[in-house]
Amino acid sequence: MLGLGLIGGAVTGSWLTDDGEDGALGDHFATAGTLWHNAPVDQLFPPTVEGTGAGPGGADRTWTRVAVAPDSGCAHAFDPLLQKVLAPVGCQRLLRATYTDATQSYVTTVGLLFTKADPVAMAALAHRFRTEGLDRRADLMPRPYAAKDTVAAGFGDKQRASWTISVLTDAPVVAYAVSGWADGRSADVPQPAADAVSAEATTAPAQAGLGNEAQGLADRIERRLRQSIGTATENPS
Repeated sequence: MLGLGLIGGAVTGSWLTDDGEDGALGDHFATAGTLWHNAPVDQLFPPTVEGTGAGPGGADRTWTRVAVAPDSGCAHAFDPLLQKVLAPVGCQRLLRATYTDATQSYVTTVGLLFTKADPVAMAALAHRFRTEGLDRRADLMPRPYAAKDTVAAGFGDKQRASWTISVLTDAPVVAYAVSGWADGRSADVPQPAADAVSAEATTAPAQAGLGNEAQGLADRIERRLRQSIGTATENPS
């Protein structure tokens, strides 16, 4: 059993409206932080992910997992600047898996950084990402996981073409996805997925649908992870 964690969007607004929910929300946050060693890899990073409507123009996508990295610390896992930005929340565990599309034209790494932070620290980092636009800065792109003897073997730093990164506030997790071409070509002008999915975007990553690859896969993994959080919260061991 390889433990994995969670990914997804912030839901802090509901936290502040009902003091009676504080205990439950605290339990939710704490439970989420333990899932990196409690959930099977296939439950959270499934072998196959269906992406109905996730491609450009609403086209369907199917992603196949080609590799799962051993859970690890964060040493050498991020570029130095991103490592510095993430330092305030610490690193408890980093979990990663790499997928390819049905045509094996693209590769995408999904990563889950489990932090050592409490809700206040996670909210502060999320606020910084949001207000400073850190999720759109190319110098803060996450690194991919390239696995030998797979279609992702050549997926290195220079091949990063599009990405998405989010700091959760309902769990001690920073989640991300980064995509590129499977043939090892370099990406001269990487573009954040939030921009690359626009119909008006004309960059090479956008035209190839790499923004959709990163965003679509991240969204699907998020749904599965949140299901696991809910199950773990309702049925604690």
